[in-house]
Amino acid sequence: MKVGVKREKGYLYYIDKQGDVSCAKMARGNKKGGSPKKVAKCGIKRKAGYLYFLDKKGDVSCAKMKRGGKKKKK
Repeated sequence: MKVGVKREKGYLYYIDKQGDVSCAKMARGNKKGGSPKKVAKCGIKRKAGYLYFLDKKGDVSCAKMKRGGKKKKK
């Protein structure tokens, strides 16, 4: 989905539970992170088994999640 979010340094951008793009100040050293704020409303409906993220252009993308790998030891 085309959103075109301009990123700022020191912020973490992600897709929140409502399907909108949010950002929060990243914690650095002994400084605490900030509370999240909405950057863009897109209202994405998520499908199970897909990972949703903000790509380099600032648009929302999704990729099928890879399952498998090494099993955990008990």
